[in-house]
Amino acid sequence: MTQTFLSPAQVDELVGLHEAGATLVELGEQFGVHRRTAAAHLVRRSVPIRRRGLKESHLAEAVDLYAGELSLMEVGLRFGVSQQTVRRALAVEGVLIRPSGRRTQVSA
Repeated sequence: MTQTFLSPAQVDELVGLHEAGATLVELGEQFGVHRRTAAAHLVRRSVPIRRRGLKESHLAEAVDLYAGELSLMEVGLRFGVSQQTVRRALAVEGVLIRPSGRRTQVSA
């Protein structure tokens, strides 16, 4: 893959689009760079990067779903966020995070 360099005008446009609500993934696709590269341009311009987290309105349901034996990944897929986002949100709520790995099936 060839390295893509953005001109100052393109970085200005990237900043403007981010401030208008574009995500890092969207910016990366539009400008042909990795999302981390898009983030680096924003950091160099002292633009705060938004973190997409679990919405407050979904938090109680996420806690219930996780307590109901869904995995962090399954809960994240339900709300369109990463498992790490779910882990952080649940930990803030004081939820004990289960060890990762396969769940064992309990025979009846």
